[in-house]
Amino acid sequence: MTARFLLLATFGLVLAGSGHAQIHKVPDQVRRDALAAEAHIERMVMVPMRDGVRLASRVYIPKDGDGPFATILWRSPYNFSEKMVPNPDYSDANLKFALDAIRHGYVFIMQNERGRFYSEGDWEILGRPRTDGHDTLTWIAEQPWSNGRVGTIGCSSTAEWIMGLASEPHPAHRAAVPMAAGAGIGRMGPYYEQGNFYRGGAVQLPMLAWLYGEQNLVRPTFPPELSREERIRVARFYQLAADMPDVDWDKALRHLPFADVIREAGGPDGVFDEMVDRNPDHPDWYRGGLYHDNEDFTVPALWVHSWYDLSVGPNVELYNHVRQHASDADVRDNQFMIIGPTEHCHMYRLRSPHVVGDRNMGEVDIGLDSIVYRFFDHYLKGNDNDFPDDEPPVRYFAMGSNEWKTADAWPPEGTAQQTWFLASDDGANSLFGDGTLSMSPPSADGVDTFVYDPHNPVPSIGGNTCCLAGTLPPGSFDQRPVQARQDVLVYRSEPLEEALEVSGPVQVTLYVASDAPDTDFTVKLVDIDTDGNAWNLDETIQRVRYRDGFDREVMMRPGTVYEVELSPLVTSNVFQAGHRIGIEVSSSSFPRFERNLNTGGNNARQSDAATAVNEVHFGPSRASRIVLTVVE
Repeated sequence: MTARFLLLATFGLVLAGSGHAQIHKVPDQVRRDALAAEAHIERMVMVPMRDGVRLASRVYIPKDGDGPFATILWRSPYNFSEKMVPNPDYSDANLKFALDAIRHGYVFIMQNERGRFYSEGDWEILGRPRTDGHDTLTWIAEQPWSNGRVGTIGCSSTAEWIMGLASEPHPAHRAAVPMAAGAGIGRMGPYYEQGNFYRGGAVQLPMLAWLYGEQNLVRPTFPPELSREERIRVARFYQLAADMPDVDWDKALRHLPFADVIREAGGPDGVFDEMVDRNPDHPDWYRGGLYHDNEDFTVPALWVHSWYDLSVGPNVELYNHVRQHASDADVRDNQFMIIGPTEHCHMYRLRSPHVVGDRNMGEVDIGLDSIVYRFFDHYLKGNDNDFPDDEPPVRYFAMGSNEWKTADAWPPEGTAQQTWFLASDDGANSLFGDGTLSMSPPSADGVDTFVYDPHNPVPSIGGNTCCLAGTLPPGSFDQRPVQARQDVLVYRSEPLEEALEVSGPVQVTLYVASDAPDTDFTVKLVDIDTDGNAWNLDETIQRVRYRDGFDREVMMRPGTVYEVELSPLVTSNVFQAGHRIGIEVSSSSFPRFERNLNTGGNNARQSDAATAVNEVHFGPSRASRIVLTVVE
């Protein structure tokens, strides 16, 4: 009995069963062999765009079943070469989704964005979704194996282009499953993150690390007249994947000026050099592939998000935007959202139990694959299944109680706004201070003061992030090492007498002052358990120069107190009886966010930094507060 046969036999039951198996439980080679056995594979299909550029695609057509077939499109800036050596620690999502599609009776297409690998043209972030995406849909609908209906699916960069595609109607585009797609969102309500580049006007450093590996526009290419057969042959020898040098991001991200970090790390020049000189509302953000809140949305969608992803706030805001503003009533009424307690793109990489950082979430698997294909079968095949009637509009995981809940809207019905006020007597500095959170406003005005030194920033410990795993693992960790610092203000409620579910946005208003012309203020929401562990839920930041709008810069004046509203946090967490609600206030969280140098100058281009004395005011006239969305 051969080793290959033994391997197939070992995993045969997993593959033969339902699609619920998590991706890491089946080796890549097993899925490759299954695809070779169950699909006709058309390699190196060059799909023409309106400007003559051709995009390299691989088409999987089911061997079983009579066509024409509905199609599922997976479009990517990443390498899907069959020459890649399997990574046992991180299985190939392309193969999982291709095999799932084939076994559910769909054609599956992988396509590289323009300028990536064997696709022609020059790369742009999100790959021109409104033109290249539409041209690909037209091409699919014209193929003899196509029934004219196409669904789009992906996670992270393979999903972020879907919103731009769906902003304009195409008769073939009938359904979408965007997962962890926040980097495709530009402006969305109160969020001006512009593809996860900013939060509150400060640059999110995980995006810098991503661009280091993706913005390399210098690559080998082949003559356009090369035949398809020749392209298939040379693809056996050349992946065209850049072998980027490893970077010590702990060290590299500390380099000043910040704009030179990629160059100093040995990376290529590229779009990052333009992006760092824009403000969060610069006109150039609205000229690319990002999706914004002044656009339509034209297809039913199943949105899959994660509480510990980089941009869950804009993601859920987008869901509400589509339900409220899509021009077609059927589109508005056919939006579904799932929010799990996972890291970026880990809803199909679950462990048992699923531990996110150090916090145990219990058993999380709800059979996402089954939900996805009930959704696709209804909208792409016209199956009269139970999907829209029996599927709740919202499924969300309530951390703390570790249970899935359903709702007809987000936030869930029956919520109320609950205001908690910040105060202290002798100072909220560190967990050894006496900072309090109370639903009773303070009776007297007061102020908490701390010193922020950009050369000694508050370290990020876990959080809602991605793309810096070696430097900043995502997830929930005990924040007491951070709270021990004097430059962190810690405010805590009394132990709760009964459990409190917070599900929805968390609004933060601070009254602040500084002796610097510009600085940042950060806020982190934590669940403090009976053992004292402070589990981080979400965090936000505000660059104070943008307090009056992200299209203008207004510096601070020493001694002047400003009311500042931060970008909302969002979570679902049950604070159990005996737990405390806690927040941390400071001026940095590094390397989650770029450091403010406190000079009021061009933060990205400067090397000089100044120490700032920062203040948080509270009391009857300056009510610094958080507003929780509470399920009653």
